[in-house]
Amino acid sequence: MEKGAAAERFFSDKESFQEIAGIASGFSEAQHYVGGNAALIGQKLATNSNLKVLLCGPVGPKLHELLDDNVFVPPESMQEVDEFHLILEYQAAEQWGQLSAPNANRFIFSHDLSNGAMNMLEVFVSSLDEFQPDLVVLSGLHMMEGQSKEIHQKRLLEAVISISDIPTDIPVHLELASMTDRDFMSSIMQQQVFPLVNSIGLNEQELLFLSQSASGPYASLTSWTGIPDVGIVSDLLFWILKEYGSQEDRASDLTRIHFHTLAYHILATVDGSWGNQVAAVAAGARVAGTQACATETIVTDRVFLKAPLEFMTSHTGAGSKVSLNPRDPVVAWHREGISFHFTPVLVCKDPVRTVGLGDAISAEGLLYSEIYPQ
Repeated sequence: MEKGAAAERFFSDKESFQEIAGIASGFSEAQHYVGGNAALIGQKLATNSNLKVLLCGPVGPKLHELLDDNVFVPPESMQEVDEFHLILEYQAAEQWGQLSAPNANRFIFSHDLSNGAMNMLEVFVSSLDEFQPDLVVLSGLHMMEGQSKEIHQKRLLEAVISISDIPTDIPVHLELASMTDRDFMSSIMQQQVFPLVNSIGLNEQELLFLSQSASGPYASLTSWTGIPDVGIVSDLLFWILKEYGSQEDRASDLTRIHFHTLAYHILATVDGSWGNQVAAVAAGARVAGTQACATETIVTDRVFLKAPLEFMTSHTGAGSKVSLNPRDPVVAWHREGISFHFTPVLVCKDPVRTVGLGDAISAEGLLYSEIYPQ
């Protein structure tokens, strides 16, 4: 909260969690929303009336009731009770004891064993033949941290086998979330999941954690001071795609990273793999402003610009200084076969809620993205 950073943690004590969730849910002012990264991304995509979404996760009666009519849930995914995730939202300058938040954000906690065990992954993959999707979105790997190390490593291997069964002509996007286990994150990156997906979405906390887990650039940087430095972010995205992405000498499908933070977004893509990046990154930035303020379009007196007006595109000697042009707000640069597209975000002054923003941003960016046949 002191850093205004989003975070999510597993709550291990089942009885205490259920007591807290029961009390919270029983308040007359309690608000119930669709939850879980996959459901939120699916719900956002389903607002486009031309799209049909298959959601395979543990879906209880309350969640099923809240889902859009364009979201289909296989019978095997239905369960008798809902899993609850508890969201603690706070506004900019809100205080907790001696702490004061620099900006609005949230802390999430849950005792979600169904998602943590990735129970529905096999159901999902077996449903693809009939559904014939144009895109697969995966999320929830961070939930596995609630399992013992032996169980989540075993389940991760089983998940990798299932993901490998997805037809190669279907693009796969992985949405990351807050994690604490560096060994687990390292195995996801280096030998397990990253080579099997085409695209990943992440924020500034997850980006630093990736570098710390794999001893990458800036690994000694434990947190950001203020707005994440664009040059550092750019260097880290470059490192991920060079180290774990698609290269001539490496069998990996990873060619796209959508990075989102409060003040700006960057879309990094391997040249020749994706198109329409300008529209994709702009759409993600636009939805950040509208969803946070709960407005249909950007309302200018409810948003402000927080992005740097000048920045370096890299701190390794490969960078140049860039100045933002308000009339052409998407800035592009290239580095060794990788393209970067940057755009500022019009930040909501008084957000209605921040939870699900990253999922909406990634969903909207994917909706406008075009993957080229390889």
